[in-house]
Amino acid sequence: MLQLSLYPDLIEAGCDEAGRGCLAGPVFAAAVILPADFYCEELNDSKQLSEKARYRLRPVIEEKAISFAIGIVDHEEIDKINILNASFLAMHRAIASLNCEPQHLLIDGNRFKKYGDIKHSCIVKGDSKFQPIAAASILAKTYRDDFMMNLHNEFPHYKWDKNKGYPTAEHRKAIEIHGVSPYHRLSFNLFDRQLKLDL
Repeated sequence: MLQLSLYPDLIEAGCDEAGRGCLAGPVFAAAVILPADFYCEELNDSKQLSEKARYRLRPVIEEKAISFAIGIVDHEEIDKINILNASFLAMHRAIASLNCEPQHLLIDGNRFKKYGDIKHSCIVKGDSKFQPIAAASILAKTYRDDFMMNLHNEFPHYKWDKNKGYPTAEHRKAIEIHGVSPYHRLSFNLFDRQLKLDL
């Protein structure tokens, strides 16, 4: 059973990102404030849920949440400031878009760049420990998947409908054959060294 809060007396927002390890597309983050009486047995880390379960839970989270918001940092910004800073920035943008200011932030992971004067707690594997982080992980993941599905229609040969921009062998092979798209992160290692022969 996931915890609802770390400090029950405070307005807490859970934050998580999706797409950090991808070769293409933006990094998405979500911030979610859940009510004190929120309960959803199925809620869990988005990586532990099927795609159908994530999309089934998204409207439940959005309907029940006191507030939720999405933050996006695109591939060009990622190349300029690096993926770690881009992940923090995406979370900052999500927090800034909430219609209710949190008093404490539950951050998935072990590092975070302080947002304003709001105190935060970094929780390793927090998306499998706290409901607000799990909810944020589901929103970030599904909204990013929607974005990559739209990009797939424009660039079908990278199979983003399947890999969502992650570095699968098929994705790297497509880069070898077709070159990079306007949405690839040029600061990342896009090519599979095993596909290149040093003769």
